[in-house]
Amino acid sequence: MPSTETEKIFRALDAFRIELPSWGFANTGTRFGKFLQPAAATTIEEKLSDAGEVHLLTGACPTVALHVQWDFCDGLASVRGVKEAAGRHGVQPGAINPNLFEDQIYKYGSFGSPETSVRDRALQHVKESIEIAKQLGSRDISLWFADGSNYPGTANIRSRKQWFEENLRTAHSELAPNQRMLIEYKPFEPAFYHTDLGDWGMALLMARKAGERARVLVDTGHHYLSQNIEQIVAWLLSEDLLGGFHFNDRRYADDDLTLGSIDPYQIFRIFHEILCFEWETGKPADIAYTIDQSHNLKGKIEAMIQTVTMAQELYCKAALVQHEKLAFAQEHCQLVAAESLLQSAFSTDVRPAIREWRASKRLPQDPMQAFRESGYFERITAERSARNSRIVSSYA
Repeated sequence: MPSTETEKIFRALDAFRIELPSWGFANTGTRFGKFLQPAAATTIEEKLSDAGEVHLLTGACPTVALHVQWDFCDGLASVRGVKEAAGRHGVQPGAINPNLFEDQIYKYGSFGSPETSVRDRALQHVKESIEIAKQLGSRDISLWFADGSNYPGTANIRSRKQWFEENLRTAHSELAPNQRMLIEYKPFEPAFYHTDLGDWGMALLMARKAGERARVLVDTGHHYLSQNIEQIVAWLLSEDLLGGFHFNDRRYADDDLTLGSIDPYQIFRIFHEILCFEWETGKPADIAYTIDQSHNLKGKIEAMIQTVTMAQELYCKAALVQHEKLAFAQEHCQLVAAESLLQSAFSTDVRPAIREWRASKRLPQDPMQAFRESGYFERITAERSARNSRIVSSYA
């Protein structure tokens, strides 16, 4: 590989960070049930320990996204313990995620509920989440809503839109000057007739209604089949409203598959749009990259390592696109030349240069092999299997 390409890859890797999800290390399931793993984390200490191990091996994951209801059992009183645990395991708290979908009161919605008391309860939870983020030094508050309806005529769509605007605006006013609100969208599930925030345009509108520090969060699994996600990314970049990603892959919808396992070229194209934007504007895109996966069949730590290393490879491939030549080809309608520039970068084997970068950082050249040889998995399996067995018994 030419030295110029290696230099591009080194610069790309130096700048690229991807946040791990605390919930990705715990036992999770589908709507049909859970398939528990003996080594799954059952406490926030164990989740942060696993995240620290992934960061130690990859050098790319210094922060961990946290879920308020699952990781802060005592609310604000848990903050100090979580912060100290993160420090012990070499990571820092990342985005804070309120839970507006699991409690029984949210059966008919949270911010979109027809009951004022429920909307007020949901808003108070978001305010508490913002305060937790302030105490942890976390910048981003990541909001996803399951709100919607399953049958025509059962919900006043326009009223719900208004309630969302009001609560998001109020929540935005609670942000510290350095904080951001990331608004996520999803076309369906669990609401199948209408979802209150069902696509990127709705999320964009709500971000504008909320305030100047609100942005849109794109989950790569939250789209209909064959949707051009990189076009959505390009539009959000042009409007200065792209705030972050939740990365996974899908065959049909929100399948929570490891990144690039189904369509790596799509993730490459997304990264290309971002890096091309940075080249054109001369400024970095302020985007939070976060993994959002909960694996039932793959080993949880292995799946995270697999996703991180795949993200690094695809990001490096996108960094090799020759922007000057591409711009010329686009301007002169040289279609084959333009497309070939993307295909050439995508087909480049960047793994040797990535191994060189890892060696320069004193990281394992093969993070997966290093994990399997470390003994970490065997140790946590021995430590946690009894506890997870008791969980299995409670489901029997």
